[in-house]
Parts: sequence; C-alpha cells; structure tokens
Amino acid sequence: MSKQDYYDLLGVGRGASADEIKKAYRKMAMQFHPDRNPGDAAAEQKFKEINEAYDVLKDDQKRSAYDRFGHAAFEQGGGRGGGPGDFGFGGGFADIFDEMFGEMMGGGRRGQATGRGADLRYDMEISLEDAFAGKSATIRVPTSAVCEECKGTGGRDGAQPVTCSTCHGHGKVRSQQGFFTIERTCPTCQGMGRIIKDPCRACGGTGRVRKEKQLSVTIPAGVEDGTRIRLAGEGEAGMRGAPAGDLYIFLSLKAHRLFQREGANIFCRVPIPMVTATLGGTIEVPTIDGGKAKVVIPEGTQTGHQFRLRGKGMSVLRSPSRGDMFIQATIETPVNLTPRQIELLREFESAGEEKKGGNSPESHGFFARVKEFWEDLKEG
Repeated sequence: MSKQDYYDLLGVGRGASADEIKKAYRKMAMQFHPDRNPGDAAAEQKFKEINEAYDVLKDDQKRSAYDRFGHAAFEQGGGRGGGPGDFGFGGGFADIFDEMFGEMMGGGRRGQATGRGADLRYDMEISLEDAFAGKSATIRVPTSAVCEECKGTGGRDGAQPVTCSTCHGHGKVRSQQGFFTIERTCPTCQGMGRIIKDPCRACGGTGRVRKEKQLSVTIPAGVEDGTRIRLAGEGEAGMRGAPAGDLYIFLSLKAHRLFQREGANIFCRVPIPMVTATLGGTIEVPTIDGGKAKVVIPEGTQTGHQFRLRGKGMSVLRSPSRGDMFIQATIETPVNLTPRQIELLREFESAGEEKKGGNSPESHGFFARVKEFWEDLKEG
C-alpha cells in the first residue's frame, strides 16, 4: 500500500507554516501516543508515521525536497519510471540531491540545460465500485505546454538560441569573495547557458504556453484511498525544450451507502427482523460486483453476529484474488405494533417465565450477576 501524503497525515495544507505544522503534530502525537493507547498496534503504527512526517516537514531542506519529489526524495535506488500508469516516482535520491543542491556545491555538467517542467498534482474522487472494477477516465488538466509556434525553442520564426555572453554557455558565473569562490546561476540566461535574442511572440521566449490538456487515465482494479498514479512527462513543459515534469493523480474514495471497506474486505451492516433472527431463515444481500448472495440465518442469531462470504470482497491490486465480505447482523426490534401483536408478545413473555433461564439467557445471566454484585456490596 502506498505511503500517505505527509501533509494529509498531519491534517495541514501544503502552504502551512512551521508553527501550524508543529501544532498539528503535537495534537496528533498526543492522540496516538502508545502510552494513551496501550496494546493498540494500529495507534502505534500511526504514531510512527506521524513522527516520520514531522521529521521531514519541520526541516526546510527536507520539506523542499519532499514538496518537489514526494516520498521518492528519501528512497534509495530505482530507475526512471515508465509511461502512463506507472505507480513509481522515478529517479533515485542521488539524482534529486544533485538537481537541488548541485548548484550550491558547484556541481552539474557544463552547458547542461535546466528548467525542467514542474510536477503537477490532480485530485480524483472515485466510487467504491470503480475501485473494485477499475476504470478508464478522461481528465482535463490546466498546464504549460510546448509552444506550437516556435516548437519549444523560444525563438521567433524558428530562430535558435545563442550562447550566453555572460557565462559563455556554462549557465553559472563565479565571483571571488575573500578566500572563497562563489558560484551562482547566471542572471542573464537563468542557468540555461543560451539566450533568445529574437523571442517568439506567442510564448515570449519561454518555449511554452498555458493551455488545458486532455488525458486518458487507466485506474486499475483494487486501488485504495490515497493511491497515487504517476503519468511520466505529463506535467508542465520545460523551459525551451527542457524535459517536462510528471503528473501525479491522487485517488480518494467516496463513502458508500451500503458498504464499508477495510483493506481487501468489505463490511455490510444488515438489519434482520426479530422473527427471522429468532426462528432462522434466509436473507439476500447485495455484493460489490452488482450481484446477490444468500445468507442463511440460524435460529437464535444475536446482534453483532458476523457472517463471512469468502471471495465476495474487494479486488486486490495486481492480483486475481479478492477479499471477503462480512455481514454484520443487527436484530431489529418491532415497532408500531397492533393490539393483537402486543397481546401475543405478552403471552410469549409469560410462557417464557416458566422455563428456567427464560428465552433470553444472556440478559438473565447478566441481571443474575448484577444481583450478586449488589448483595456483595451490602455484605461488605
């Protein structure tokens, strides 16, 4: 399962200040601290995730790397991801570090083009049925695309960029300050190493224009809430032919009117008439794939009893198997009774008193223990 977004984990927006992040962390840490939740493995795991998120977001450099590259900024290895539908994040940490801090450390190759397009985020809400079966969707994303008039060069009528006279194509300039040599991005060409003398009228020399892009997205069966889908190269176009960024689609699942999901399993709360629960019978329940399933209710069924339907749950991502479905029985107490029904229930109650323990052994046993408890208090 994919990692949850650090900002979502702490319940803050991406523009949150350091104080807001700290305040949110303290609140969440207090809620899920192991001392407050002894023996709760889920709370302990949540506490670890909260600390991991805060450790990154409280540090300006780590936060900057995370904002740009997500969790991939702190994952070792991994090659550049594939095409649309790839769930990975691409290049390893060394590439990210070089891109972010190479300029500061004097790194980077001579004349290497900069200006890679920004990554984009698109939030998509899907139904539980779509998460079960998968779907193909068309989305429209406002972005920066390659300028068609200049083909991304930034020059008017196809004019090509020329070498920057300030940095001589290096993209960086150096200056001496005492014992230190400071290297910084060239202010003339903005690190590109080349400049446009006659800029394109449509894009102003940037090589890109604002437009809305229409994309097809394939959502595989079995995705969970918070899943991220990476569309490589579908982010903003780079400056003057530089590589485009990526588009990340974040999936969220709508609440369902019948089912609740926990991983690959599905739960359905079903009210069962008192008579059916008492005498036994059969009920028919819906399944997530649109079908129906029969459930045999044994006599004497109580509220809280669960019936397991194997293989009737959610699809599992990249697997032919399915989870299970659990029917949670809730016994419904009759309402709006007629005088005759009331009379029959009175007769039923009276007849049950003749039997030891009656027809309600659980309540009989509970109140017997209550009586013993009161008697113990009196004796004490």
